[in-house]
Amino acid sequence: MKITRLGWTAYAVAAATVVLDQISKLWVLSVLGREPGSSLPLLGPLHLTMVHNYGMSFGLLRGNDWGRWLLIGFSIVVVIGLAWWARKATKLLPTVGIGMIIGGAIGNNLIDRVQYGYVVDFIDVRFGQWHFWTFNVADAGVTVGAILLAILLWKRDRTHSAGGQHDPQTQVG
Repeated sequence: MKITRLGWTAYAVAAATVVLDQISKLWVLSVLGREPGSSLPLLGPLHLTMVHNYGMSFGLLRGNDWGRWLLIGFSIVVVIGLAWWARKATKLLPTVGIGMIIGGAIGNNLIDRVQYGYVVDFIDVRFGQWHFWTFNVADAGVTVGAILLAILLWKRDRTHSAGGQHDPQTQVG
């Protein structure tokens, strides 16, 4: 089971995402403490606000201890699957996206949920009375990684359906 150079790159991106996520959470916990709702305005619409996220998007699986373990189990499956896929990576952009998703899954759903029982969210975006959402570095990694892969798939499919020349950077495998 040989791992390509880009496979190692995916693992390095994942590790960097985990490290940035966990260091930022430790820093925020030292600044805001563990009390949910503690908040500190930063710059413009950005605030640091301590949120304990017991569920997932839109509050799904919130309040159930089995939901926590379900999310941990799902994350393990996703991390193993993506790590297996990444070992044969041949294109840089999908490799970065996969690494960001792996790192985000490890940072949120494995480390946080096992260590705290919830995910520590703190990047809070507000515009006047409109409150966007509160997230963390791992969430950003998963989101940016997924968007990157979606764009590459869209470009690949668009190129193939138009009968155009194949762009190797849009290959996702």
